Amino acid sequence: MSPFVVTRTLPEDATGAALRADVLEGLTGSPKTLPPKWFYDAYGSELFEEITALPEYYPTRAEREILLARSGEIAAAAGARTLVELGSGSSEKTRYLIDALTDLRAYVPVDVSESALTRAGQALVAERPGLEVHALIADFTARLVLPKTPAPRLVAFLGGTIGNLLPAERAAFLASVRGLLAPGDALLLGTDLVKDERVLVRAYDDAAGVTAAFNKNVLTVIDRELGADFDPAAFDHVALWDAEHEWIEMRLRSRLAQTVKVPALDLAVDFAAGEELRTEVSAKFRKEGVRAELESAGLELARWWTDGAGRFALSLSVVR
Repeated sequence: MSPFVVTRTLPEDATGAALRADVLEGLTGSPKTLPPKWFYDAYGSELFEEITALPEYYPTRAEREILLARSGEIAAAAGARTLVELGSGSSEKTRYLIDALTDLRAYVPVDVSESALTRAGQALVAERPGLEVHALIADFTARLVLPKTPAPRLVAFLGGTIGNLLPAERAAFLASVRGLLAPGDALLLGTDLVKDERVLVRAYDDAAGVTAAFNKNVLTVIDRELGADFDPAAFDHVALWDAEHEWIEMRLRSRLAQTVKVPALDLAVDFAAGEELRTEVSAKFRKEGVRAELESAGLELARWWTDGAGRFALSLSVVR
């Protein structure tokens, strides 16, 4: 096998079709919603990189702290020869795990972005001769078929991204991950933890306004890709804590009564003044809640690590 292989499991037009379907469903629903995955065009990805360096945004630093301190323990507990990463992006944080997994033979990054997979994969094989990288262009929330690689496998889902899924979506996702695992395999899951509301809200509403620009960028994406006439300046960024569901919501609040046209969908969408469009849910977790969700999917929580301040957790779970 070549040290670097890319396999496409998404049709070439899958991204455009998914965007059209999501926008049609979300803008005609009540309340109006859009999935957060559409933040991440090239500019949105740049903005998110800026967000991770902001003083208010702790999750990236907290998770990196755990990986720096605990990658050896994670590797020893998992004993993996294959590392599968869901939503791999630049694979930057994963390098800590790759270096710690002394018996690692294969890395399988999974992402919808071919360019991100190619950049990261080529860099990894150049840096680490002998490591096979088999990248999958795929949607990790859909059914995956993994390439044949040495067992045992460690599936990593980092960054707290699982919090962007609603409870029913999380249950379906964890069940699908369980379907990928055989006895001896493990799941490494990143979860942001419940904490003071003020800390949480500041992380999603920074003083510099970078998150506001990131939030509004979804409108720019729809304008560009679907010919819509959203005016981002006509919406305010909103971040709030939902104590009942224990999640942060990001919303865009219409500053005036307006009608937005989306020609690619033959759609006209009315917004009342003050009406809000939900663009992201970011759930926060408690250890026992994570354990219960894993158990419902047929997984057993085996190890739990947090950063020094107890803000973020990485958990290792195994097949029950």
